[in-house]
Amino acid sequence: MKKLLRVVGALLVLGAPAYWWLFVESHEPTGTFALELAELRRLASSLPGEKPLALHVEHVASFEFPSVAVMAGAGWSNTTLPVFSYQLVFPGRTLLIDTAMDEATAQGQHATFYDSAAWARLDAAMGTAERIVVTHEHFDHLGGVSTHPKAALLAGKLELTRAQLQDPSKQDPLRFPEAARAKLPPLADQPARALAPGVVSWSAPGHTPGSQLVFIQQADGEEFLLLGDVAWHRSNWEQVHERARLLTWFFLGEDREAVLRQLAAIKALSAQAPGLHVVPGHDGEVMTSLISHGFVHAQFRD
Repeated sequence: MKKLLRVVGALLVLGAPAYWWLFVESHEPTGTFALELAELRRLASSLPGEKPLALHVEHVASFEFPSVAVMAGAGWSNTTLPVFSYQLVFPGRTLLIDTAMDEATAQGQHATFYDSAAWARLDAAMGTAERIVVTHEHFDHLGGVSTHPKAALLAGKLELTRAQLQDPSKQDPLRFPEAARAKLPPLADQPARALAPGVVSWSAPGHTPGSQLVFIQQADGEEFLLLGDVAWHRSNWEQVHERARLLTWFFLGEDREAVLRQLAAIKALSAQAPGLHVVPGHDGEVMTSLISHGFVHAQFRD
């Protein structure tokens, strides 16, 4: 028994540093990430036309992960990660940001919740939207359009950057259809781009090569920053704390240093603009608050 206890003790001593490194430690970022409020606002006003009137959201699906997967050191209780799609309403037109996924994909990836009615509204909105953009190339953001029966038709309004297309494995378990890919409008990579009046994309590679932030300035002056999966939850950017290293290195293939620099820049930007609504990729509490205060509207507009 004493020998067994010594062996177990040795394993615990050896295992503790590995556990801390893989599941607890996040560390401070090295270097900086350029995220400039003045430039975001300049680009938001650089195109002629009316800015968006409202931001609508659909909660299409949910997954559950251990909290430590969301933020290193957060423990092993389950955390719900909702999957959202966004509709920007302009006078006479709409723009979609992220397209969630169809029900078959959600079930194949073990979703714990799926709203078929929300998917039906998103499906219809993809058909009527003037343009579709995605924060990055993962299946729960790009999957809705990549699996769509009319993907080749929708491709004419879909804007994917070269970085979002360069590594098809980032879309696992899906693939963007080649017939649709051939119809994509050419989109050169730029650090920042005015997508529409009041809408700006800001390149933020790290979570994936094609990750980008989307800044929105509405006609009423309300401002939003959609983070995609740079941060899954508010705590990531408020505490500048990454997901567990085991997840980011061995499953997601993230550039942790790049993501940490982005989280620090987002925190600094929020302090600079207290009225800015920072929207993480999968934070149900943040979205519930935005809806309850009237800043975001639940369900897409017809």
